[in-house]
Amino acid sequence: MEFKTATNRRLSNAASTGLYGTGVGGAGGGASRLSLYQVAPCVEVSIEEFEQFALDRLRVLKAIEENRARGRRLEEVEAVVNDLWRKHMRTPNAADAHNKDMISHFVLRLVYCRTEELRRWFLGMETTLFRQRFRSETPESQRRFMEECKFPYKAINTTEFEALKDKLGQVARSLNQPLPTGMVLHGLTSTIYIYVPFEEVPELVATRRVFLQRGNAFVPRDQLVAIVSNHFRARLSKALVLTNRKWTATIAEEEKDRLTPIVEALSTRYLGPDYSQLKSKTTIGLQDLDSLAQRSFPLCMRHLYTKVKEDHHLRHGGRQQLGLFLKGAGLKLEDALAFWRAEFSQKMGVEKFDKEYSYNVRHNYGREGKRTDYTPYSCMKIIMATPGVGDHHGCPFRHFSQENLHAVIGGLRLNAHTVDDIMGKVRNHHYQLACAATFEGVHGCQCDGINHPNQYFEQSQKVLNPQLKSGGDDLDLSLQGMPVVPNS
Repeated sequence: MEFKTATNRRLSNAASTGLYGTGVGGAGGGASRLSLYQVAPCVEVSIEEFEQFALDRLRVLKAIEENRARGRRLEEVEAVVNDLWRKHMRTPNAADAHNKDMISHFVLRLVYCRTEELRRWFLGMETTLFRQRFRSETPESQRRFMEECKFPYKAINTTEFEALKDKLGQVARSLNQPLPTGMVLHGLTSTIYIYVPFEEVPELVATRRVFLQRGNAFVPRDQLVAIVSNHFRARLSKALVLTNRKWTATIAEEEKDRLTPIVEALSTRYLGPDYSQLKSKTTIGLQDLDSLAQRSFPLCMRHLYTKVKEDHHLRHGGRQQLGLFLKGAGLKLEDALAFWRAEFSQKMGVEKFDKEYSYNVRHNYGREGKRTDYTPYSCMKIIMATPGVGDHHGCPFRHFSQENLHAVIGGLRLNAHTVDDIMGKVRNHHYQLACAATFEGVHGCQCDGINHPNQYFEQSQKVLNPQLKSGGDDLDLSLQGMPVVPNS
């Protein structure tokens, strides 16, 4: 992979000397749209394309994660992935589309090689994407891809097929699949079977989807994805470890002023709406914060709000997380200063607050320093935080103990089934889905997913304040007279 800067030679050499693995598999020639991503493409890539291509692919992978975790059917997941792939990854020119596919994969490989948790996530999402793309190919394209990859498997010939036809038919009938026929196509039977060592397709053996004989599993064409995806997963897993070693040893330091900041930021990059600027003139009043915190704050912000009310202080991480959230929700600078001054002054006095803390509040609103309009933290940024002893920021679904989280959720008066569902998602590390399940339990309605605390707040206000759905301007989110939504 080459870049339009002085580092072209180094990164290209890294790819060719084993950073990305060895072998073939659709990396060149354009014979198949699929690839095992064994060799990085030797093309020029601008910094802008480097980042944008990765973001476009990341949108597809994030959609796979969300739909899988929500238990969607395979057909539903495939439909979503196909739509997003066409939207974000397709280009008018086939060669450009192939290059974007390759480049985006290798960029994200750099991004997600850096920790075991990141490697595990990327491996799972990329394997799922590969399986879906392989299934969508025509039989001829699948056969051609396997030939390009030089997989050491052979299809049974007509004589072998006739000898095994009855046994293969029994397996097909048990799965309610069409019975194999003896018609010959390109020298092979129309229902192509590949025989492989049974240990290479454990998922098919475990579900009794293949016929076994003498240590071989006879895999029909429509199940070939199990064979190919296992190879894909194994090779990618090894390549991620090798990439991590190279990244840690040389590239991270050498690229510290250019690529390293981009690579490190991409794994926590928020891909949803921008909450640094209000979409309308909607504001929240200082007098309504207590009510809003109880009804519409996500658990992370509700916890911080409770702690600042109890302790009249928050450390820097907590002040940033809560302060920027309140800014994004519509709290004006004057009210933000009044809020923090009222709480902190109970412990340190007004003069000390104005001297040591008011600057930070004004800075977050772009009124001090570089005048930067800071963006509220996304869920991913909050989840990836590392709060220490005495800190209260971070994501409760990730950073609370099971006992503490269960107690906090119990205080929301949710029914037992909802609590069990939330805790189950937490145990499976689906923290944002746990937050979405909490939203659904509290508000009694469906939620499309939570990717940002301000998205939670915005959706909550639309449920509790129906006039917000019409997009009216100058709305005051006062909760006086608002009906209570039942929690159970």
